[in-house]
Amino acid sequence: QVQLVESGGGLVQAGGSLRLSCAASGRTFSNYPMGWFRQAPGKEREFVAGISWGGSRTYYADSVKGRFTISRDKAKNTVYLQMNSLKPEDTAVYYCAASRTQFGSVSMLPDGYDYWGQGTRVTVSS
Repeated sequence: QVQLVESGGGLVQAGGSLRLSCAASGRTFSNYPMGWFRQAPGKEREFVAGISWGGSRTYYADSVKGRFTISRDKAKNTVYLQMNSLKPEDTAVYYCAASRTQFGSVSMLPDGYDYWGQGTRVTVSS
């Protein structure tokens, strides 16, 4: 049974930092692109960051570029999202996702991912 489990969310003041983790089990995703998405109340799920299967290429939404960093540890089958300089508009439930295509490209669309975690809530107070 494939599982993606996010952790690291919480309540933080504006300007603060959080580090999200996504641990995969049930299969290895070392050859698959991974992504982070988020969904705020009343809004659609949106792409936040993605990392290539090799880990050398990263992609970010314009709204988080320069503040968030995605990385992966293949040995641990884990993906991370370091979030700095957090803003109230970053408040959302953050989801980890694994691509459906081995050795594929990073997708910025939810349809490009087959496996999803349950989400971790991030709340940034002003």
